[in-house]
Amino acid sequence: MLPYKRSQRVGDLLREETADIIMHKLKDPRIGFLTVTGADVTDDLKMAVIYVSILREEEKKTTIEILKDAKSFIRSELSKRLRMKFIPAIEFRLDPSVEYGDRIEKLLGDIRKKSEGPS
Repeated sequence: MLPYKRSQRVGDLLREETADIIMHKLKDPRIGFLTVTGADVTDDLKMAVIYVSILREEEKKTTIEILKDAKSFIRSELSKRLRMKFIPAIEFRLDPSVEYGDRIEKLLGDIRKKSEGPS
């Protein structure tokens, strides 16, 4: 038996291939530095949410709009690369884990400052 579900394996493959397509095939100079961090695929393989992390705060909205406009191109490139009967519909979202990690780091820093404070 395989170690994890097919939807997870397809999600991993979609993440890798989407990152490659964005890096090498998408020729839009407005796209800033971004990383494809993950892909969640529904169990029926009909819908995929692809999470991206964008370095600069001011480029986030523009880059997400560019990716949303390029959805059909990316999906057609995926259909050429993947041997699947049906390519999932894709949606791009910002990955909240980076902000979450920054928030936790800030809270831990505040705790350290309080514990090192006047004693």
